Amino acid sequence: MVAYHKPILKNEVLHYLDVKDKKLIVDGTLGDGGHTELILQRMGTQGQVLGIDQDNQALARAKDRLSSFGSRAVFKRGNFRDVKAILADRKIKNADGILLDLGVSSKQLDTPERGFSFMKNGPLDMRMDQTDGPTAADLLTELSDEELQLIIKDYGEERNYKNIVHEIRKAQGKKPITTTIHLKQVLSSAVRYSRPTKIHVATKTFQALRIAVNHELENLDAGLQASLDVLSPGGRLVVICFHSLEDRRVKNFFRSEAKGCSCPPRIPICICGRKKTLKILTKKVVVPSAEEMRENPRSSSAKLRAAERIYV
Repeated sequence: MVAYHKPILKNEVLHYLDVKDKKLIVDGTLGDGGHTELILQRMGTQGQVLGIDQDNQALARAKDRLSSFGSRAVFKRGNFRDVKAILADRKIKNADGILLDLGVSSKQLDTPERGFSFMKNGPLDMRMDQTDGPTAADLLTELSDEELQLIIKDYGEERNYKNIVHEIRKAQGKKPITTTIHLKQVLSSAVRYSRPTKIHVATKTFQALRIAVNHELENLDAGLQASLDVLSPGGRLVVICFHSLEDRRVKNFFRSEAKGCSCPPRIPICICGRKKTLKILTKKVVVPSAEEMRENPRSSSAKLRAAERIYV
């Protein structure tokens, strides 16, 4: 039996998307199709889900998992940032709901050949789309010291960024860093935390490189705006994040769109003309239950936020 990635926050996703009797939901990060399967089961028999993913392996697994739904499950290889163009190509103007489950799937993490994890040895790749762009190993070679430091500092929120780059350059003087275990060994010698921590010293740098390789934050910013543009009035946008950089962007985007006017308080009448476009549905960030975290430890860092498109 195929072991698929477990969808996280299942009940919460269904609740906030409110999929019953909806015509079209977009799963912008299809993965193994776990959330889409649940959505299709809850929707009416006329409802469709358009699943988007840039990972060919994930698409193949999702197609197999969702084959029983026939034409109700539609697949597109691509990035969710292009949802507006993807819908336009299908002569579709609006969606009734959009789900973005960000980050890396369990299958990607557990496949050494993908290079996302330092738990097993594999090529230092980290690309979601293995047909496009430089790998993490390429970035270590091609970026300047300053550029690499900035990535590790900003994307990994790692304080030891200068020493890490120093140790990387020293190691590269002996041998190119092309595998996950080699980089893990370098990082283990470069990072010393003053206090005990649950996370491995390589975690933050691996996260930073993955974000840089896949342009994750830029894609998120573009994807949030594109999702807003295609949501029907009353449509829901649900986003699951796994680290603070993503969650902060989603929170700020929701707040900005829910506020509308951005004029300074000293101006008594709005002159910017910005209108409210979203109503925030999650006053506080939604996290997995203790039971879900016990059953699936990888869900522990998940944070869900949801908003509804306002009639304008």
